[in-house]
Amino acid sequence: MARRFSAPYQSEPVSSLATWARNLAIFSVVAVLVSILIVRFGILEMKPALATFFGALACAGLSILVGLAAFAAIWQNGSRGMGRVLLALLIDAVVLAYPAYLGLQYRKLPPIYDVTTDPIDPPRFEALARLRTGEGTNSAVYAGLYSAEQQRLAYPEIETVELEVPVQRAYEVALQLVTKRKWLVIDERPPQLPRRIGRIEAVARTPIMGFREDISIRITPDGEDSRVDIRSASRYFDNDLGSNAARVSRLIEDLNTAVDNANAKPAVKKPQAPAKVQAKAGKK
Repeated sequence: MARRFSAPYQSEPVSSLATWARNLAIFSVVAVLVSILIVRFGILEMKPALATFFGALACAGLSILVGLAAFAAIWQNGSRGMGRVLLALLIDAVVLAYPAYLGLQYRKLPPIYDVTTDPIDPPRFEALARLRTGEGTNSAVYAGLYSAEQQRLAYPEIETVELEVPVQRAYEVALQLVTKRKWLVIDERPPQLPRRIGRIEAVARTPIMGFREDISIRITPDGEDSRVDIRSASRYFDNDLGSNAARVSRLIEDLNTAVDNANAKPAVKKPQAPAKVQAKAGKK
């Protein structure tokens, strides 16, 4: 008869703490995804969505604690479940990595939510003002001189854009860039000289959670050239973690690049002589 060999390691029980750590980690992922869907599709108000999100982060943190306890138990009694512990810790690290980065940004960046190239006379939210009247939303009125001073210290490069193109062309370039970014255009009014200036109002979304941030772009003539002022403000929260400044800076850079490329004259190539003519010239 063939002899059967027992596998002692199979008789060791799986650590219940390891199983709990894994399950909590998986639940935190599901809760994070649900909170993102709630915000992006407007299923619930902002407060329940944030409560779901922070609850998910709390589950991930609890999973780490339970995983460490499971690791200690496995080390002492030799039970199985180390794979579950490692999986839980990996999931928790993925869930908490981006919020941890945002926490560092919160400590590093100024507590502002309204950024503009012209703090003295910022572009107004007109059509967008109707969307900023709900509970918990920030006012459509500019945040004020304190915010302007904080912006100047943190983002001195954000200034009015001066373009060497007519105001109509500047408006067209700005609208093309807004469309390219897939921002939701709420209102657009092309300039009509001499009185009406160009204006674009649109809504952008933050990359992960999809929080709404409102943009107003004003295009005014400056002789034969034009001036573009931009304002970007978070609809919720009193700290944007640098998202509005980053958006305005990228738009300024793209405006300058687009106009510079359009104004650049292509190099004129001299026509080359036909091959036969060149050959005859060589013989001479």
